[in-house]
Amino acid sequence: MFSGIVMRRGTIVAVERDRGGVRLRIAREPDDIEHATIGDSIAIDGACLTVTRVDGEELTFDVVPETLTRTSLAQRAAGDVVNLEYALRVGDRVGGHFVYGHVDATARILSVVDEGQGRRMCIERPQELAFALVEKAFVALDGVSLTIASVDDASLAVALVPETLARTHFAARRAGERVNVEIDPLARYARGALDALRS
Repeated sequence: MFSGIVMRRGTIVAVERDRGGVRLRIAREPDDIEHATIGDSIAIDGACLTVTRVDGEELTFDVVPETLTRTSLAQRAAGDVVNLEYALRVGDRVGGHFVYGHVDATARILSVVDEGQGRRMCIERPQELAFALVEKAFVALDGVSLTIASVDDASLAVALVPETLARTHFAARRAGERVNVEIDPLARYARGALDALRS
């Protein structure tokens, strides 16, 4: 489980095809003080992956076809910068919201505009997730815990503060690119309970 408070980035070194999946090699930033080991869960752009190899500052992950189908990782290439978040430990502060690293959908960025000291990013609002994507609700975009600032039938907007722009890859994201979307798990469970009551 994660908090959506992303403090680290990494750079993709290689994307190696492997039996319908890919092997993803990512170089961590030089100041990354986390001690990663084989078997650790790390969210890469919000998708929970397992470390399969550690070679100095380089981490390797196997990305299976199911994950490639549900996330934007299939579009990633060597040189791309990704958000990294290490799994929460017992006793860690949760400054964002509970994020599982189970991506619900991808959505296209519609616009990114400067707003005050930060930026406002508008993305598509996947209709199958509209019940959870409401104003002032939590959403994880590429693993980053954000509050939805506004919604309409087709889109939603989030405000990116300077700290988020400095710590994540969002400073470089542009219209037309896709982001991974994970709704608040509490909304998912509430919807499941309501659906069970109706059936």
